[in-house]
Amino acid sequence: MSKASQIQDVSVLSAAKHGLVFLTPNDWALLADKATRLQFKPGESIVQKGKRTHGVYLLLKGTASVQLPTQASSPAIGPGEVCGEISFIDELPATANVVARDAVEAYYLDRPTLQSLFELFPHLGSRFYRSMASSLSRRLRELIGTEKKE
Repeated sequence: MSKASQIQDVSVLSAAKHGLVFLTPNDWALLADKATRLQFKPGESIVQKGKRTHGVYLLLKGTASVQLPTQASSPAIGPGEVCGEISFIDELPATANVVARDAVEAYYLDRPTLQSLFELFPHLGSRFYRSMASSLSRRLRELIGTEKKE
């Protein structure tokens, strides 16, 4: 991956209002350097309900639908947002399908890569998990209808 492309990706990720908001520019550079860039076609599964993700996906371009069994409509996630985080955190199968609405590009970070980064940079791990907790809290509040109005 070119340095210019990586800088642009980090810009997208760090500017996201609903992304991993507590990460620093240096954190993002470390993650981008270790991530695998993936592409998904419209209609292609990013996360499959019932299957473990073994890592997290950070959307760079495009949008995806989060297909929840209890919801009539599918919430959308976009650039800078994470998916696969519940399966990553609890090491159990995914709780929802995430399907590309249009062409999606995403970084994928697997558990061993993240764990090795967190061992080398413990504060990165702290900020990463705090960011994921914040994101999950916001999504849960939206799901039950008590989201904070901004």
